[in-house]
Amino acid sequence: MLEAGKSTMIDQKIVDIAMEIITEAGDARLLINEALSCIENSDFAIADEKIILARKLLAKAHGMQTDIIQSESEGEQHQHPLLFIHAQDSLMTINSELNMCRRLRDIFFRLDARLAVLENSK
Repeated sequence: MLEAGKSTMIDQKIVDIAMEIITEAGDARLLINEALSCIENSDFAIADEKIILARKLLAKAHGMQTDIIQSESEGEQHQHPLLFIHAQDSLMTINSELNMCRRLRDIFFRLDARLAVLENSK
């Protein structure tokens, strides 16, 4: 706990990067949700476009996080505010959502194809 009148210096660079990571990951989450809606409606082409865009945003966010980690491995010291930890957590969670969305897309695409074969055989 901090003593009265004492504060810690927050590394503004880390705060700025954390906010960028959160923003990019959040935008990716919106695209993932849109892709899932497209998958629900068997609109796989649009879902694929949204998945690709989400992947690009997450790759950008991951690159920012990696730059910080690499700079520390090279000796640069950073204070990691809670916001940076939140950014890393958001990035990891939304990346998992992207992976699940991609799997669901493949599953529903196959189911849709199987249903089409069954409908055409009648």
